[in-house]
Amino acid sequence: MSEWSRHSDEVLLGATPRDPEAFGEFYRRHEDGILGFHLRRVGDPEVAIDLTAETFAAALRSARRFRPGAAPARAWLFGIARNTLAMSVRRRRVESRARRKLGLAPLAITDEALECVLALSETPVLDLVDTLPEQQRHALTERVVEERSYADIARDLQCSELVVRKRVSRALETLRDQVQGDDPMVGGAQ
Repeated sequence: MSEWSRHSDEVLLGATPRDPEAFGEFYRRHEDGILGFHLRRVGDPEVAIDLTAETFAAALRSARRFRPGAAPARAWLFGIARNTLAMSVRRRRVESRARRKLGLAPLAITDEALECVLALSETPVLDLVDTLPEQQRHALTERVVEERSYADIARDLQCSELVVRKRVSRALETLRDQVQGDDPMVGGAQ
């Protein structure tokens, strides 16, 4: 556990210009989520890995300009991921501009890395999570995937722990019903 592991994403981004380890913690928290985001959209593990690297390089370059606001830092990061993907689609290639500006070497993708990414893509639950209402999806991902405490999530979302617990509970109930073949009302109360 790093010294940064107890800090919010917003604190990590604010500290990044002074201490690169802060961004390292931010990266570790969100790497799988960003990789899954790209993988579900492009379907190619190698392209998803490249897009993920470019997303985090762009985030690192932009960390100085990040300002905490109503939306959590994770939403800011996913905005960068969406822009990275959109730019790559428009240009019909994965951009590497941010990585080049940081002086990062081209990625060498190992067979082991590809197997890990393929395992992510074979998880149908990830597709089901995408069907959840935004607030439930965010709370569930932060709690289950990112393994953050209810208190940390509530602080980032500026709501009570009870609200976060209800969102996670409802999300899990919806996923359980979908996996069991029931016909839940996705998009209901939050």
